Amino acid sequence: MPLLVLVLFGLQGCATVQNADARDPWEPMNRSVYKFNDVVDNVAIKPLAQAYVTVIPSFVRTGVHNVLGNLSDVWSMANSAMQLKGQATAETFMRINVNTFLGLGGLLDVASEMGLEKRKEDFGQTLGYWGVKPGPYLMLPLLGPSTLRDGLATPLDMQANPSQAFTAETTRNALTAARVLDVRAGLLQTVDVIKAASLDPYTFVRDAYLQKRNNDIHDGNPPSDFDYGESDPPSK
Repeated sequence: MPLLVLVLFGLQGCATVQNADARDPWEPMNRSVYKFNDVVDNVAIKPLAQAYVTVIPSFVRTGVHNVLGNLSDVWSMANSAMQLKGQATAETFMRINVNTFLGLGGLLDVASEMGLEKRKEDFGQTLGYWGVKPGPYLMLPLLGPSTLRDGLATPLDMQANPSQAFTAETTRNALTAARVLDVRAGLLQTVDVIKAASLDPYTFVRDAYLQKRNNDIHDGNPPSDFDYGESDPPSK
């Protein structure tokens, strides 16, 4: 994703807005990207997701979701290890093996039924664990809400996904398309509710994302006195 990296570094020269939210100094640009993403979503992604839900039986969609989740567990396990989370690393390793061998290659989420919790970890969380500041809020083209730290980590997250290990380009593209449809299908009702209930959906999405990321990095126990401008301390 060289274009994404160039865009992120180019943002360093963007003018900030006086009296803007300290977390979102690039708000005018971010709002423009948000509008662009919304247009693309309404024109292409949402209709495809709706067709996916309508045409594909639920048990098939569940199987696809489980397979994609099993693949993503591999990178989550790697990030848990980089964060020195021994128990999480071991349990995710067990999840992968249980679902791969007993869950028919991941079609069935046997591990969750056995009480092995699914943990989603990415490289942005790993950087946050080791004290890298989140930086300004950033709305990425097509990819959605992020921060400067998480945005710079995104190319590695994408390349490290096991689906990229397939040599056939058609297979990689199919898995990428399946991930997009799977995620968007799961958000069909949520996005509509946000747009209908929020006076400013952009602000709602921004605040919800930043709160969730803070919560993720601190494993569900963020400090009450968290200062966005300070480094994220390693989780206990």
